[in-house]
Amino acid sequence: MFSPKFVPFKRAVWPLPLPSALLLLLLGTLYSTGRLQAADSAEQPNIILIFCDDLGYGDLGSYGHPTIRTPHLDRMAHEGMRLTDFYSAASVCTPSRAALMTGRYPVRSGMCSDRRRVLFPNSLGGLPAEERTMAEALKAQGYATAMVGKWHLGHRPEYLPTRHGFDQYFGIPYSNDMDLVPGSPRGAAKSLEPEVAWWNVPLMRDEAIEERPAQQKTLTRRYTREAVSFIKEERKAPFFLYLAHSMPHVPLFTSPAFEGHSLRGLYGDVIEEIDWSVGQILKALREGGMQENTLVFFTSDNGPWLTQGPAGGSAGLLHEGKGSTWEGGMREPALAWWPGRIPAGTVSSELACTLDLLPTFLKLSGEQGSPKPSLDGYDMAPILFERRASARPHFAFYRGTRLFALRMGPYKAHFLTKSAYGQDPVKEHEQPLLFNLHRDPSERFDLASDRPEVIQAFMNLRKHYLNEVSVAPSQLERVE
Repeated sequence: MFSPKFVPFKRAVWPLPLPSALLLLLLGTLYSTGRLQAADSAEQPNIILIFCDDLGYGDLGSYGHPTIRTPHLDRMAHEGMRLTDFYSAASVCTPSRAALMTGRYPVRSGMCSDRRRVLFPNSLGGLPAEERTMAEALKAQGYATAMVGKWHLGHRPEYLPTRHGFDQYFGIPYSNDMDLVPGSPRGAAKSLEPEVAWWNVPLMRDEAIEERPAQQKTLTRRYTREAVSFIKEERKAPFFLYLAHSMPHVPLFTSPAFEGHSLRGLYGDVIEEIDWSVGQILKALREGGMQENTLVFFTSDNGPWLTQGPAGGSAGLLHEGKGSTWEGGMREPALAWWPGRIPAGTVSSELACTLDLLPTFLKLSGEQGSPKPSLDGYDMAPILFERRASARPHFAFYRGTRLFALRMGPYKAHFLTKSAYGQDPVKEHEQPLLFNLHRDPSERFDLASDRPEVIQAFMNLRKHYLNEVSVAPSQLERVE
């Protein structure tokens, strides 16, 4: 893919005259992504990745929500770093999680589709065995690995987390609104008074079903208990914990302790229980004396599901939500915490995404060399630990297999647009829409007519993506 060394939009080298800057960007020497170096220290840190489902950019107190109380996440931001320009690599569950686990755009692994946007209970496909996950890579470096929560990368035995590098697994294999029981009310998922019996989602331990239907009111609490138990296990090896909450994906469920807890209603109750869960994770680290040797990263798979009404979240000032390639669909809240390593109370507006977590974790683990297959991610160490500019020169917004938009520096160009879930056709723009996201994060003011040199730079970059990023056969279109 197109990966120039020099990115003139970064504050470290700006200002340059814009045409000259773009020329340097396009003529820069190409280099391979995902190039890793040895960890700075022989001591391997523990790594905890907390991943929410359908959490909106505006759903946390630290990101501006006025009535959802998130004191533990706010403390995490105060003691660590809050990222303002962090993206998921897709706007819906399955491709987003595939990108997270592999560090590669989901078109490369076949974990996306233009017809079936995610995996369903009747799907035959899943994450291919040849794709190396972060769990497999860290396990090879001596890490103990565990996953707790929603997987959604294939529910058949050959695709489960235990076949992709996790020593243990406890959670649901796909979204909590699947396996709807016949006769359940229409619109059950968006109900603000849902019944557990309306769904027959399985809860699994390793490769066996432990409970069906999953008692969803207790899922967040049980996920937390499993995660804390894993953290507290006595072990010589460092550990990697992937905690993937099922919520706030609809249907919304919370334990009795959090019912009526939030002024935001049921959705706020759910977020505030997730916040409690994060507090329990950080408390376990502090009590175990592990806080200074553990990186905790918190984010979400895609934006809020706005069509669910009050059962959906908020993208804040961003446009649109889950399912779209507008900012609200893919820009996510993201917090990084590591006392003593990540400067407390920092805010970064550097460009980064979920693709970057795998190479970052691998560098911290001490892995050397450039892994195969090549990654689309960049090491985030300059952002997290050095207060320097991001190594990422650009980012691609895919919807299914099609490239809809690109971001480069503060600019974003939309070649194709479509509402998240409407019946409107895909609109192809003869002249791409252009927005300066630093000045206009809501994507309201099209600058294309005023910035022809920027448009040309994006057209050249688009050619590189179309020519260099191949589309694998879809795993999502394999059905019973």
